[in-house]
Amino acid sequence: MDAPGDMLEHLFALQEKLGRRLGVDSRSMAEERRSEWVLNYARALQQEIAELIDCFPWKWWAHYQSQDLQNARVEVVDILHFLISIAQTLGMTARDVYDAFVKKNAVNLQRQERGYTAKDPNDSRHI
Repeated sequence: MDAPGDMLEHLFALQEKLGRRLGVDSRSMAEERRSEWVLNYARALQQEIAELIDCFPWKWWAHYQSQDLQNARVEVVDILHFLISIAQTLGMTARDVYDAFVKKNAVNLQRQERGYTAKDPNDSRHI
C-alpha cells in the first residue's frame, strides 16, 4: 500500500490535472489572479460544506429528515477537491500541506495540554 504522503501527492496531481482541464493552471497563474481563484474556491468550498450539512437532519422542527451518509462521503471528497485547489493556488505542494498539518497538529495538542484558556497569536507563526 502507498504511504499516506504518496497518496496525498497523487491527489494533488489529480487535482492539478483537473484544474488544467478546466482552464485553471495554478502553477503559471498571474499573481493578481490568485486572490480571484482563492475566493472562487473558498465560495465553492462553502457551498460543499452546506451540502454536507444538508446530509444530516439539522432542522429540529422538521420530522421528515434522515441522514444520507453515502452523499455525506461524496461531499467530503468535494470539499477535499476545493481544499487542494486552494492549497495549489497558494503555491503549496502536497509536502507543504503535510508538513504544515503536522506542525499545526502539534500546536493544537499543546493548546489542549495547556488548557487553551487564552489565544496566543504567535504559537502558529512557525508553520
